Amino acid sequence: MADLLLEIIGLTKSFPGVKALDAVDFALQRGEIHALMGENGAGKSTLIKVLTGVTPRCAGETRLEDKIIAPRSPREAEVLGISTVYQEINLIPHLSVAENICLGRQPTWLGAIRWRAIAKRARAALARLDLLIDVNRQLSSYSIAIQQLVAIARALDVSARLLILDEPTSSLDRTEVEELFGKLRKLRETGLGIIFITHFLDQVYEISDSITVLRNGCRVGCFATKDLPRIKLVALMIGKAVDQVEALEQKRASTASIRSGAPTLEARGLARKGYLRPLDLDIRPGEVVGLAGLLGSGRTETAKLLFGVDRADQGTVRMNRKEVRFNSPRSAIRHGIALTPEDRKAAGIIPNLTVRENIVLALQASRGSWRRFSVAEQGKLADRFIQAMAIKTPSREQVVRNLSGGNQQKVLLARWLATEPKLFILDEPTRGIDVGAKAEVERLIQSLRQDGLAVLFISSELEEIVRHSQRIVVLRDRRKVDELIEGEISEEAIMKSIATHNLERPAA
Repeated sequence: MADLLLEIIGLTKSFPGVKALDAVDFALQRGEIHALMGENGAGKSTLIKVLTGVTPRCAGETRLEDKIIAPRSPREAEVLGISTVYQEINLIPHLSVAENICLGRQPTWLGAIRWRAIAKRARAALARLDLLIDVNRQLSSYSIAIQQLVAIARALDVSARLLILDEPTSSLDRTEVEELFGKLRKLRETGLGIIFITHFLDQVYEISDSITVLRNGCRVGCFATKDLPRIKLVALMIGKAVDQVEALEQKRASTASIRSGAPTLEARGLARKGYLRPLDLDIRPGEVVGLAGLLGSGRTETAKLLFGVDRADQGTVRMNRKEVRFNSPRSAIRHGIALTPEDRKAAGIIPNLTVRENIVLALQASRGSWRRFSVAEQGKLADRFIQAMAIKTPSREQVVRNLSGGNQQKVLLARWLATEPKLFILDEPTRGIDVGAKAEVERLIQSLRQDGLAVLFISSELEEIVRHSQRIVVLRDRRKVDELIEGEISEEAIMKSIATHNLERPAA
């Protein structure tokens, strides 16, 4: 207990109709990386908001180094030594690195900003991370990984004793994640306490010392990471027995089970200059075709061309053997194509509309403004999908921005399922959602396939692609370099196809 840095006792927070935290206890030691795990809506974000002064508590007590604290704003929390780095980097890209690190706390003399002192202070903050860069360069000139480290350096600049990292690796590749983890281990050695929030189980077991699990606003338990098997962690998070979780694992169906008949979609030579090289692609009813490749390989570009967001310069597309041309998403919807985009916040949900309005949006657009659904019809449709998709919301009239990320994704999926599509394009459908919601989305993918839909599944997680796909199209440098079929599919085969540029055999 002598090394106890933070202790939260009986933390309770309620919102109208919802108890977000119910007498939660939490403890963090000095020099510890402590993972905070739970499904979306479990209470993780609320706990952090109370701890950092964003929202007041209803009951409970917080002690930092045995001193009772109750910050009323993030600024007060920073003064106490509590700093937070969020998933979306909250820095100003057109300012310099030094300006971002010292923003709001610039040293001055006689009312004038001391620019040399700012640069010196920024270098000192970056030195804690062993990062040597030009602090006078514009922040946007650096990679996302460097910007993430700059955000952490800014958090440390206030003599932080406690660092909270909310999904810090969501935009990083594997090499960048390893570099970040190396920095975190060095910070841990200095006695800094770190709360680590992520949806990546592998990363939890790679970097954390302890795990606290929340579910439905309650603390399920606190465990040493080395003593908690992954299957048990998932079971605790979603509230099921271990054997039930094991039963959720979906086996890929063999190609023999795929429904016969003409392809739902046939693309031949589909291309756009400087965007995507000529691509051939077939997807049959009851088949999940994975689209694999590194960032920038052309995965999302392919989805946008097929959905009419962007127009192809050449090539043909056939739906059920009939040639079609998509000049807009509306024409693609009319032909039975649905798309959940990679960035659900920017291109998917309409945050200020209700759950009901978001669900009926695509179906209403396909009918046109002259055939409007009544509010009663909208309500029945929304209620059906809220129940079918297990969307956690106080009511169908809840503004969708107030839902957790996983439930926002379910609303988006429900919107397109309401249109009864023939082809469903899923672009990173499990990104940024918790384990429970991810399992539900994965079960949905298998259900769509069993119902005879054609599915194009795009994911940066190779394990997901391998688990769900009957065929995998591999892209590199915005062209198709390989196609893997049943018996050939593995993570190693995908990586080999990407690495060798498919010099050994022609693309299918």
